[in-house]
Amino acid sequence: MHEKAAVEVAGLVKRYGRTTAVDGVDLTVEHGTVMAVLGPNGAGKTTTVEICEGYRRPDAGEVRVLGLDPVADGAALRPRIGVMLQSGGVYPGVRAEEMLRHMAALHAHPLDVAALVERLGLGSCGRTPYRRLSGGQQQRLALAMAVVGRPELVFLDEPTAGLDPQARRATWDLVRELRADGVGCVLTTHFMDEAEELADAVTIIDAGQVIAHGTPEELCRGGAENSLRFSGRPGLDLGSLLKALPPESAAVEVTPGAYRIQGTVDPQLIATVTSWCAQNGVLPDRIAVERRTLEDVFLDLTGKELRS
Repeated sequence: MHEKAAVEVAGLVKRYGRTTAVDGVDLTVEHGTVMAVLGPNGAGKTTTVEICEGYRRPDAGEVRVLGLDPVADGAALRPRIGVMLQSGGVYPGVRAEEMLRHMAALHAHPLDVAALVERLGLGSCGRTPYRRLSGGQQQRLALAMAVVGRPELVFLDEPTAGLDPQARRATWDLVRELRADGVGCVLTTHFMDEAEELADAVTIIDAGQVIAHGTPEELCRGGAENSLRFSGRPGLDLGSLLKALPPESAAVEVTPGAYRIQGTVDPQLIATVTSWCAQNGVLPDRIAVERRTLEDVFLDLTGKELRS
């Protein structure tokens, strides 16, 4: 292992009785990058992250967070990391801003609390007890608590669950700023667009094992097929079009006058389709290349939808 990585996990194993929750996971998060860890419920991603946070002990493998063992060196590590839990970690009766100021006081060089409160839209609920906050307000407070200490590494568990679009965008902007400041980020989310938008790298875990890793672009490209859509008059002779396309291609009239070409979409395929349209007196309308999304990749690999 090299100490330059913010997080480095090798051969991680965690068992609960006869169940192996994590089975040989390898994971590396560099400083100043966002790693999205995705997986269906029960896949082992939460256990993996909790081991990195020092909340659970591994049964086998090696884990280093900022060069330290998260269990043996927990006292030295905790001031250097931020952890956003999906729920809990706050006294039910404490006021939101009071809790945030308490967290700030535990750190040597915290962020300005008032500025953070304004940034995350917590000003209107700063004097409200935690138990009376809405779900979205509790999420924003949890995020603020995770970053107020200027961590070198932050773990974000479903940071935008329950947030309105404006608060969600503000959270994304904050994550980008953390990355720009050199902070590493481990992100778990059920929103595929969030992972595509924020992550420098994505690790997909299923049945306790890493089944895919790469940048969002690499995973979505990855030899997978795309599709070309266009509109024209209904009832076109797709048989003659297929003869001009590569053998692995497929063509279907999805609805009357709406066509989809499935296959490896490249400049040659687009040229072939437009040439065929010209030869057959078809004026194609709304030609669009549809790229595979991270959600498409996830479903192909796991056969499951992410559910919160």
